[in-house]
Amino acid sequence: MTATQRVWISKQAYKRLQEELADLKELFASEPDDADDPNTQAVQRARLARIQQIHELLVNATVGEDPPDDGVAEPGMVCTIRYDDSGEEETFLLGMRGAEYSDMEVYSVTSPLGAAILGARVGEQRTYTTPRGSELTVTLLKAVPYGMHTAAAAKSA
Repeated sequence: MTATQRVWISKQAYKRLQEELADLKELFASEPDDADDPNTQAVQRARLARIQQIHELLVNATVGEDPPDDGVAEPGMVCTIRYDDSGEEETFLLGMRGAEYSDMEVYSVTSPLGAAILGARVGEQRTYTTPRGSELTVTLLKAVPYGMHTAAAAKSA
C-alpha cells in the first residue's frame, strides 16, 4: 500500500475547491445520460475525473496551517531562490499546483524545482534537472510561511 502525500493549500483555495466540487457534482447529476453521444460522454468523463481529483485534494489537504517559521523550504512556505548561473531571483509558493489561484507562482514538491529545494535551509544550494535536461543550481534566499508573507504583502500595499 502506498501512503498518500499530504498537500498544503490555503483556506481560500480550500473554499474555492469545495465550491467547484459542489458545482461539478450538480452539473454531473443534472446532465442527461446520453449514452449515444460521444461528446456528452467525454464531458461527463472529464467532469467525473475533475470531481475525483478535487475530492482527493480536499481529503489529503493540510488547510492553511502555516509551517514553522524556521527558514526551511516545505509545503506552505513562500520561497525566494536565486538561479546561480544568471543571478535572477524568483519567489513562489511551495504548495499544490492547481489548488492555489493567486498572482504568485506555485510549485509542487513533485516538480523538479520543488523537489530539489524541499528541505533546504536558507543559504543552501541545490541542483536539479529541468524537463529539457539541463542542470540548474539555485540558492534558497528566503523561506517564510504563506500567512506571514501575505500579511507582510498586505501591510506594504
